[in-house]
Amino acid sequence: MAGSIKLNAPLGGSVTLNAVDTASNFVMTVPAAAGILINADSATGAVQLPVGTTGQRPASPATGQTRYNSTTNQLEIYASGAWGAINAYTATYLVVAGGGGGAYATNSAGGGGGAGGLLTSTSALTVGTSYPITIGAGGAGSTGASNGVNGSNSVFGSIATSTGGGGGGYGVAGASGSAGSAGGSGGGGGQCTSGTFAGGAGTSGQGFAGGNSTNTSGASGGGGAGAVGGNSTAAGAVGGIGVASSISGTSTYYSGGGGGASNTGSVGGAGGLGGGGRGGSYSGTTTGVAGTANTGGGGGGSGSAGVVSGAAGGSGIVIISYSGAQRGTGGTVTSSGGNTIHTFTTSGTFTA
Repeated sequence: MAGSIKLNAPLGGSVTLNAVDTASNFVMTVPAAAGILINADSATGAVQLPVGTTGQRPASPATGQTRYNSTTNQLEIYASGAWGAINAYTATYLVVAGGGGGAYATNSAGGGGGAGGLLTSTSALTVGTSYPITIGAGGAGSTGASNGVNGSNSVFGSIATSTGGGGGGYGVAGASGSAGSAGGSGGGGGQCTSGTFAGGAGTSGQGFAGGNSTNTSGASGGGGAGAVGGNSTAAGAVGGIGVASSISGTSTYYSGGGGGASNTGSVGGAGGLGGGGRGGSYSGTTTGVAGTANTGGGGGGSGSAGVVSGAAGGSGIVIISYSGAQRGTGGTVTSSGGNTIHTFTTSGTFTA
């Protein structure tokens, strides 16, 4: 039998329905008015929520609808136009790895280090869960006939791992130099006397390749998160530009490539915007400039008539931001524009 029954509770009272056949399921719909529906057959009873898979969600959900998702094994509620777990919230993150080291040179010019890989996106965080944070160190500049050292990875739990930047390729006058190393962004190729020393490859979605060296007077720049490193020129090539992010509340560039060294000018190629270090020069300021700490910038390549080590890459950073008042712990906590921001410049733990 189907139909409607109107029941009026006495002032301050309640209405109790006792089903004769307790083995059957009964459905009661409460109109959109003030009131609470309690479904319990005893003091130890409980409310029975709808249970179904993600694919069985209501086709036209209304704000406030609540159900148990058997696909994710979580309670979820429909709010702000989307389904979300009741025990989770959404955060935006930026994960930047350590930049690669610039390269050594003797009577030549070294390539710039590639920037640390950069990842940014959103993710649901489960309340009470701890997420280990690792801040990747910048790679050391090379001290002999070898490439600069790759930067180390930065990690945000199981959510995101960015790859350390590739080291720059070295240069040795009258002898073979080397191609740049692959990484989050690739290192620039070292100065070559003939042929081509290619830039190292970048990691898809994290950064770009280093520049190629085909010029006998300079080395190429390391790749950045926003562009490839510059190809070799007499003045040394520029590092690839990084990517701007406003997750901290201020627009800031991260993951710029290191500049390649020059074999003729007074200084080498400029580092890419985003912490990339400038390259050195054979005839002027010989040592490259280190990548800026906590930007993932690549180190500048060095150039010299003697033996000069390449410059180190900059360390990485992890930033987590979510809307509203503080809910998580860990890192340095600030707020901006209605968001709470957790910034990690050293390794630690974020607890949602």
